[in-house]
Amino acid sequence: MAVRRWWPGFVALSAIWGASFALIKIAVDAGVPPAWVALWRCALGAATLWAILLLRREPVPREARAWGHSAVVAVLLNAAPFVLFSFGETRISSVLAGVWNATTPLFTLLFALASKGGERPGPRRAAGLALGFAGVLVVLGAWRGLGAGALTGSLACLGAAACYGAGFTYTRRHLSGLPHSTTCLAALQIGCAAVELALVAPAVAGAPHRPGAGAALALLVLGALGTGVAYILNLNLVRAAGATAAATVTYVTPLWSTALGALLLAEPVGWNTVLGGLLVVTAVALTRSPVRPLPRPA
Repeated sequence: MAVRRWWPGFVALSAIWGASFALIKIAVDAGVPPAWVALWRCALGAATLWAILLLRREPVPREARAWGHSAVVAVLLNAAPFVLFSFGETRISSVLAGVWNATTPLFTLLFALASKGGERPGPRRAAGLALGFAGVLVVLGAWRGLGAGALTGSLACLGAAACYGAGFTYTRRHLSGLPHSTTCLAALQIGCAAVELALVAPAVAGAPHRPGAGAALALLVLGALGTGVAYILNLNLVRAAGATAAATVTYVTPLWSTALGALLLAEPVGWNTVLGGLLVVTAVALTRSPVRPLPRPA
């Protein structure tokens, strides 16, 4: 299909996922606890996806395996990483969080290799993994040291990216082959994540409070668009342009997160952040597999 027919969706999807880090930063800076940031975005995203599902009159799966696998994926791709990214952004900028998110395909490769009984990566993939590790060190500015807060925040974001990697590996093996639409499976997944976080957030962060108009708007956009509509845009992009073109959103998302963090939040962008981010993106390109990849959410 001609590029002009799908590129608007591609740009919109990369912008929504790239903007999610600035939106998280607005919410946590307003005092919304990380667990509640994650819960609100999942609750609003689930409401959006279930509304779309009802409008399309798609049947809801009844088999236990669809719900069970969705619950596991919800922990790995939504509940845990959303909390970790939100916590990380209480200590580092949204720019850095967006760069750490770009390491997701590297973690996905590591988990995929580990799940295949010790399969060895080829020279290209090995070089990509080594370059990705070097990129992480450059972003961290390892030669000058890090304060405890920045290190904790960075490790939290890297932990979130690792969750994404494990989640995509699990999804490919257990969920992607089920005979249901992507919209349906996304609604199950985000709905399960909302329930899981609803059980955890009050226990670890207390009762919710009014965050203020700016933070409330940020959470609404983060949930309805970044955790709801984005899934539909992603599905349309895969169908219109193919999985390979859709997967390149991974390369564009850090550009949006860096630009929006710098322009809207006045966050500093050091040379090592830019250089390290480029190294990570190049590493992702080197480790790309010819099999169909699954683009990740922000």
